Amino acid sequence: MKANAYGHGLAEVVHALAGMVAMFGVANVREAEAVRAAVGTGPGIFILGPALPFERPEIVAGGFVPAVSSLNEAAAYSALGQGRRVLVHLAIDTGMGRMGIAEEEAGEMVREIMRMPDLEIGGIATHLPVADEDENYTREQLGRFEAVVAAIRAMGVDAPVIHGLNSAGIFRFSHRGGTLVRAGLMLYGSSPLPEYQAELRPVLTLKTRITIIRDLPAGHGVSYGRTFITPRPMRVATLAYGYADGCNRHLSNQGADVLIHGKHCPMLGRVTMDQIMVDVSHAAEAAIGDEAVIIGASGGQEILAAEVAAKAGTIAWEIFTGIGPRVDRVYH
Repeated sequence: MKANAYGHGLAEVVHALAGMVAMFGVANVREAEAVRAAVGTGPGIFILGPALPFERPEIVAGGFVPAVSSLNEAAAYSALGQGRRVLVHLAIDTGMGRMGIAEEEAGEMVREIMRMPDLEIGGIATHLPVADEDENYTREQLGRFEAVVAAIRAMGVDAPVIHGLNSAGIFRFSHRGGTLVRAGLMLYGSSPLPEYQAELRPVLTLKTRITIIRDLPAGHGVSYGRTFITPRPMRVATLAYGYADGCNRHLSNQGADVLIHGKHCPMLGRVTMDQIMVDVSHAAEAAIGDEAVIIGASGGQEILAAEVAAKAGTIAWEIFTGIGPRVDRVYH
């Protein structure tokens, strides 16, 4: 549910999934509180990112499950227990380099943590940095993680929840990695691996409307910087959608398009804060107020978030999470 459910709307997605998941995953305590407000009691809430010291009392009071990467973090949560159980998941760094206990130090640190009062290790986790790029490394990484988990369990830690698979990991290594998976991008119908996209159905359609249509002569500039000059007389539509709404500015002059009445209409010139311009010369039926599909399907054609991301030189995650708050979200 990180980043407003990957831009899709946290409260509504939480409601839709509340009866289907073991836990909700969030980045920080504020997101954890938002999930709790949306769903009340129900699945546990796991905080994937490290917490700042002043956030830890809120985590314990809220009954959220934090990821622990160090003895200092573990000791701080133990001190907050004051006679009640504090459930934590150990994060093991097997190659991501972002957070987590170094796998070589896991045994020694777990012995220390096991002596801390009120602290219970309920889960052991890792993160895969290249599950979508390097199968051999990921296979070896999962083997090392499984060895660490086995060693920790041999010490008497009966952690029931073991997790390491992200969306790409679920597709490629579904038989590995533990008892729980962390479906992220794939949850929203977008595959990090193009060969698996056919197995998913995109959840989101992102669309706007035509606000004005103008006939421009040859040699006329379009948008800031005059980076696009009309090569011929063109019918140009202005759309109510810009970088403040999530239209990545790197899409400027990169061959991106939108769908209007099922026809691909190329974007022209630079993306501006509130508007983009598209060529509707070949879409004679286009009219003010008509829908323009940025991501989604129209008339048998489809534009995927991954395609938009590729033209912007980024990833689908950024396209989704960049959708601005002033974009209305309508749920079916």
